[in-house]
Amino acid sequence: MTNHKQVVSQSQLDHKSKLVLRRRIKRRFNPRIILDRTIETTAIVSLLFTGFAGVGAMGCWGMEIATSSQYWQHQKKTCLGMMLVSFSGFLGSALIEASFSIQRDKF
Repeated sequence: MTNHKQVVSQSQLDHKSKLVLRRRIKRRFNPRIILDRTIETTAIVSLLFTGFAGVGAMGCWGMEIATSSQYWQHQKKTCLGMMLVSFSGFLGSALIEASFSIQRDKF
């Protein structure tokens, strides 16, 4: 006899404690996280696009030399222009991220 106290097995205690630990915490909307992830994604995509456009420009340059065609010269200039635009996007996103980090650190 246990003096009218309820005996609870260890497995029932573990189950109840797991339920308490699994309680979902409601997260608040944080625009800073979205902005940081957007800038980071922009930087990565622009670097990748710069690399692919560079490979395309090198290919067009090789075809221009091999065939002496004006078509490949125009394609090469197009690829070089895309490289310039995407690398400018990378530099711009890096500048924006740096300015936000300076504002956060309050230099």
